Parts: sequence; C-alpha cells; structure tokens
Amino acid sequence: MAAFVVRRLLGAILMLFIVSIATFAIFFLVPRLGGATADDLASRYVGKSAGAAQIHQMAEKLGFTDPLPVQYGHFVTGLVAGTDYSTGPTTVHCPAPCFGYSFITQNPVLPDLLDRLPVTLSLAAGGATIWLVFGVATGVLSALRKGTVFDRAAMGVALAGVSLPIFFTGLLSLSIFSYTLGVAAPGNSYTPITENPLLWAYDLILPWFTLAFLYAAGYARLTRAGMLETMNEDFIRTARAKGLPERTVVVKHGLRAALTPIVTIFGLDLGLLLGGAVLTESTYSLPGLGKYAVDAIVNNDLPKVLGVTLIAAFFIVFANLIVDLLYAVIDPRVRVA
Repeated sequence: MAAFVVRRLLGAILMLFIVSIATFAIFFLVPRLGGATADDLASRYVGKSAGAAQIHQMAEKLGFTDPLPVQYGHFVTGLVAGTDYSTGPTTVHCPAPCFGYSFITQNPVLPDLLDRLPVTLSLAAGGATIWLVFGVATGVLSALRKGTVFDRAAMGVALAGVSLPIFFTGLLSLSIFSYTLGVAAPGNSYTPITENPLLWAYDLILPWFTLAFLYAAGYARLTRAGMLETMNEDFIRTARAKGLPERTVVVKHGLRAALTPIVTIFGLDLGLLLGGAVLTESTYSLPGLGKYAVDAIVNNDLPKVLGVTLIAAFFIVFANLIVDLLYAVIDPRVRVA
C-alpha cells in the first residue's frame, strides 16, 4: 500500500510540473507564435496613453524581452521562492507561492485567490453533497425498479437536468424562489460560515440545488447503468443464494462494485468546481474564483487569469490523486497496478 501511495504522489508531482509548463506556454508562448511581440504583451500593463518607449521599458521590466526558457525559470522561481515586482518608485515582494502581481489593482494575486476560495469551497462542498446523495440514490432506485413509472420519470428529469444550462436554471430559480416567492436569498448574497452558519446555508441553498440539479442528473444515469450491469453478475446471485438481506446485497456488493466510475467522475467534477464554478458564481454574483476569473478576463488582467488557471489545475491534480487512493480502498486489486 505504501508503494502504491508513493507512486501516485510522484505521479502527481510530475503532473504539476507538466501543468506549469503547459500553463506558461498558453500565456506566454502561444501569443508569440500568434505574432505578438514583447511590447504587445506589455501594453496591457500600461495606460492607454503610453508611448512606444514606455511600453518597451515595461516589457524589459517584466522580463518579456528575455528568452522564453529564462522567463519560465523566473515563473517557476516565483512559484517556489517568491519574486519582486517593480511598481515604479517602489519594489513589492510577492512571497511564495507567487501566482503573479496585478498591475491594474496593484495587488498580489494569491491573497485575492485566498479571499475568494472559501466562497468556491462552500459552493462546491454543498452542491457536491446534494448531487452525490440524490444522484446516486436515484440511480440505484431506478436500476432496482427498471421499467417502472419511477424509473421513466427519474430518467426524464435527469435528461432535463443534463440538457438545461446553469445560466437558464439559475435565472429561472432566482425569478421564482427569490423574487416571486421570497423563500430564498437573492443574487449577490453570501455570508461567511464563521459569521452565521444558518445565514450562510440560506444564502447558498439556491446555488447548491441549481448546481446539483445539473450534476445529479448525470450521476443518476451513470449509477443506473452501473447498477444494471452489476446486479446481473454471478457474485450478486451468489450473495442472494447465501441468504444475505437484499439491502446488504444492493449496498455492500452491488453499489460498491458500481462505484468505480462514479468516484472517477466525482473527482474530476469536484476538482473543476474547486477551480471555480464560473457559470454558477456569475449567475448568482457570488464572489468566488469563477467570478474572479470572469472579471479578470473582462479587465484583461493576465496575472489574475494565470493565477486562477494554476490553482484550478492544482485542485484537479489533487482531486485525481485522492481518486487514485480511493480506488485502492474500493477495489484492492488496484494496489498492484
């Protein structure tokens, strides 16, 4: 088991290194391949009235005129050891891990990300809990009652959930439950859990269910398909022949065997959400990482976009590492792979 964990940890570290190269290439190499010069990249960090000499001076100050391997070295050094940024008359130190410095807001990116991370964590945790419970439970019941009215109705709702986008169901939910019935908090409402847990849950209940409606539909269909395949296996018939209770057969044997694809997709979905639920946060005006990324794109603030990309990649890699470790718990045969 220890060797399995070590292999997965080394794989995660290697993947993070590859991600850093890919992220750097997207933001610094691809624009060069598209014909952008160092001055073009630096023009977003100066005012609209800046002349060519000022833009070129900023390009040299930011290191855009250095060779790309040197720029990547500075990029990695900032992540692991921090770096200094010159804002004119003063120099600002960005401690490690330095995700960049916004010359538009005159602030390091990492503190902004940490301020908004609790919102995204709250949204992802609540939504994931709801869609996992309702999605898996619905899928199991549909598989056990295949062809019944419940099965057809549940899969019909699941198809609607997969088909309807967040910005439609979110706005519709706000219109009905917030502005018409008044039973849910309106948009742009968020209270930290440390201040008032009940108000925190009240503010997020509508975003949670809107997000869960989309994901629970897919989990219900995936669970149903897995259960239908598993419940026809020989070991299920053997468990029933031994006289085990039906609940034990379904939960301990059937559902456990069907959990592998569910754990896989759950790790990916949760990792993506922790990197920023862009549509949900934008629809409900929640100050999380997703809304932060959208605002950064609108304002053409490259360091902020780069920071969100890096932290999203980290969460995805971390989530996949947890999934690999859970495989060893669910199916011991994975440990020897």
